[in-house]
Amino acid sequence: MDIIRRDNITYEEFMEEHYKPGIPLVFTNAAKVWKANGLFTPDWFRENYPDRKTDVRGKTLTIKEAMDMVEASTEEKPAVYPIIFDIPATIPELMPLLDPLDLNYASPNWLKNKMFSVGKWGGATEMFIGGPGGRFPYMHIDYYHLNAWITQLYGEKRFTVFPRGQEHLLYPRPDDPWRSEVNVFEPDYEKHPLFKDATPINFVVGPGETLFIPFGTWHTAYSLTPTISVAFDTLNKKNHKEFMQDVWTFKSRQSKLKAVAMYSYAWLATQSSKLSETLTGKKYA
Repeated sequence: MDIIRRDNITYEEFMEEHYKPGIPLVFTNAAKVWKANGLFTPDWFRENYPDRKTDVRGKTLTIKEAMDMVEASTEEKPAVYPIIFDIPATIPELMPLLDPLDLNYASPNWLKNKMFSVGKWGGATEMFIGGPGGRFPYMHIDYYHLNAWITQLYGEKRFTVFPRGQEHLLYPRPDDPWRSEVNVFEPDYEKHPLFKDATPINFVVGPGETLFIPFGTWHTAYSLTPTISVAFDTLNKKNHKEFMQDVWTFKSRQSKLKAVAMYSYAWLATQSSKLSETLTGKKYA
């Protein structure tokens, strides 16, 4: 089974053929609407924003240091991965270069409602930087069952996704069911024998391509070259029930009182978004 790649797909076709049934898709040229497309390179960031900082596993890195690290990375000695910059918080000047953020496909998106920022429920727009050999630390589904949109702007990254319905083969962790116990890059079939029957889909996403990962889809990534990508999440009617379940699950681990409070707030935020969607006439099929 191969990943589906589409060029010049309409919004309606995307909704019917991919969003509704939850089938991943690589848009081959959706990023053409971004000024960032073809612009972002390690040298461009070193020249324009060398001193912007982020924290990576307890260590502070500048963009210059991050770019130097990933360009020196090798499969034998990979740089830490991922290095993530919260774009609005650390490099807000980039946002006009990513307009329209939704690429004319990722809408409606309730996470634009400022109410969701209180819960820190995945509304960030992030830049991921990696080097050859850099692996995402674990196979996972996105927290809060959000849809992930990843646009590759520099370099190539190999993704692995699993069709829905294979959860029982992927050994979700008992203490964190959004993560898999399996090391997909070096699986231990004695420890995880059912994984032999899983059917991973491996594919490469290159510059200018955008990967849509539907909520609940298990996936991970591996940088083949120095890479720069931009990622954001979406939430709307399609995945809000699963979102609400995750809000309750996360917060109830801390306390029932906090769970009730945050669940109630999340419910209000979703109702506010539904109303706004109705009033503006913006709907998804």
